[in-house]
Amino acid sequence: MKSKSAAMAIMGICTFYFLVPIWWLFVGASKSRSDFSNTAPLWFAHFNLGQNLSELFHYRDGVFLRWMLNSILYTGGAALIGTLLAAMCGYALAKYRFPGRETIFNIVLGGVLVPATALALPLFLIFSQLNATNTFWSVFLPSLVNPFGVYLARIYATASVPDELLEAARLDGSGEVRTFFTVSSKLMFPALVTIFLFHFVAVWNNFLLPLIMLGNERLFPVTLGLYSWNTQVNQLPELRMLVLTGALVSIVPLVVAFLFLQRFWRSGLGSGAVK
Repeated sequence: MKSKSAAMAIMGICTFYFLVPIWWLFVGASKSRSDFSNTAPLWFAHFNLGQNLSELFHYRDGVFLRWMLNSILYTGGAALIGTLLAAMCGYALAKYRFPGRETIFNIVLGGVLVPATALALPLFLIFSQLNATNTFWSVFLPSLVNPFGVYLARIYATASVPDELLEAARLDGSGEVRTFFTVSSKLMFPALVTIFLFHFVAVWNNFLLPLIMLGNERLFPVTLGLYSWNTQVNQLPELRMLVLTGALVSIVPLVVAFLFLQRFWRSGLGSGAVK
């Protein structure tokens, strides 16, 4: 009983620790500029969120909405395609025997250990040689690579996709690609959701790569756009509330993605446990 109470207390403290910044952001984004600096930081004053959102969406012809659209395109496309590529690579490494398989997997593990910041400058030099910097593709294409997703897909495919089931599909005349999409991918679905969520969050929060690659603010993702506003707060104080409100809006897609996909994740893990 004591251990259960201690565990609940620890979880409560952790929940409070993670939710307080979000609460502060929501409260701050609902205030006017004068209220923000003259009222309690963790409680409401005059509720001004609607006006702040209107100013945010109309500032400089709606450039913030352009940044949000860019982030959705960068993140949604990269997460979907990256998850598919990682799943196919991990599945191949788990279920096929070919020369160099373990060497390739070890290289993938090495890629997991390399921080993204160490790759930003080499990527910039490569895209510079191709005259492809300051383009949509200079951010999108590197975001497709997901070594951790390949690792996770291989581990899960090894554990959840029986070789006997694949042999039965082959005997029924199913090709390898068809077997993957109709049989294996369904068994790997909890892992695919996990890979997608990790990849979605990583690309959405990516800051250094767009900072190095992009110079045209019309191509900025929302993280880089808000940063550019934040650097101008001392010269343009009105940007402070726009940054706060924009930061609040920018976390909405992450919350929606987790709320929408967690039921598939939970149901998949539950069915896997029963099996």
